[in-house]
Amino acid sequence: MVVERVELRWIRMRLKEPFETSFGREQDREALLVTVYADGLEGWGEVVASRDFGYSYETTETAWMVLRGFLIPAVLGQEIPDVETVARLGERLRGHPMARAGLEAAFWDLFARRAGLPLSRMLGGARDRVPVGVSIGLQPTDAALLEKIEGYLAEGYRRIKVKIKPGRDVEMIAAVRRAFPEIPLMADANSAYTLEDADRLAALDAFHLMMIEQPLHWDDLCEHAQLQARLRTPICLDESIHSVRHARAALDMGACRIINIKPGRVGGLLEAKRIHDLCRERGIPVWCGGMLETGIGRAANVALASLPGFTLPGDLSASDRYYFEDLVDPPFVLNPDGTLTVPQGPGLGVTIDRRRVDRVTLRMEAFQA
Repeated sequence: MVVERVELRWIRMRLKEPFETSFGREQDREALLVTVYADGLEGWGEVVASRDFGYSYETTETAWMVLRGFLIPAVLGQEIPDVETVARLGERLRGHPMARAGLEAAFWDLFARRAGLPLSRMLGGARDRVPVGVSIGLQPTDAALLEKIEGYLAEGYRRIKVKIKPGRDVEMIAAVRRAFPEIPLMADANSAYTLEDADRLAALDAFHLMMIEQPLHWDDLCEHAQLQARLRTPICLDESIHSVRHARAALDMGACRIINIKPGRVGGLLEAKRIHDLCRERGIPVWCGGMLETGIGRAANVALASLPGFTLPGDLSASDRYYFEDLVDPPFVLNPDGTLTVPQGPGLGVTIDRRRVDRVTLRMEAFQA
């Protein structure tokens, strides 16, 4: 197909409540949307980079610059036979995976629509529902955290993830376990610790956690391998896994026993699928992480999570977990069994509400072939 037009939008959406991690606090979610037009069809993708540095060196500003300066010109007016072509063009950047992933996602949507298939089928998905958990940001008190957990369990979420950082870790997790001794529970550190904190992290072994996510530096594998050797609790790597090569190295080194797969972090759905396939061959559990996506990015994540190797509940959640009003119809709703339904329409399988998109758009630029 020949790319006729690309639209790039910078959006801002108010979160229902602030979301706090070890590296910052978000009240408004800013992201980019990419729309690709070809063969009378359109495909949508979401760039999950945040407004500020923290999780990644990428921001909405850097992603905007990379997309308009390189990625969009590289595909505009060109014959694009498959998604692999888009991925190869992006790999020439040697970085900026979130910008690349947003554009690639739009092409996945476009090719799936042209084929008349749901994105989940295009990716090789095998389920019509995926189990989901919920991620809870840092709370001001243990009592506030316990109240949040109780509410989400009542809604039906299958797994609880809590953020931790030095000073809000062992005692806080102990309070959670006293109140909820049996729930599937994990802790996410977002790189807040060093190897010198190994004894403190080892104290978490007493609470039978599913995993401790990314306790050490965001690009480290070696020290995670040393830490994993000292812990009974599995380490799950997130920020350290940028590609299937990193995933293979991490597994070979014993740096983790679980991997969180985020398409935005690894450069797109194609690389995410490669990591899934590697982990499935190795018998390593994976799950799909979230980045506060709107329904556009969430639809792509749910499609990915329908692949057979995603055996743990993902950070996907219902639309109303984060937003008063989503950008898609129908919104994602938590089923009574703690799952989200995988859309079965062509492409993303959801309808983009352009009026809502227009209301939250801060900046828009169109590129014509």
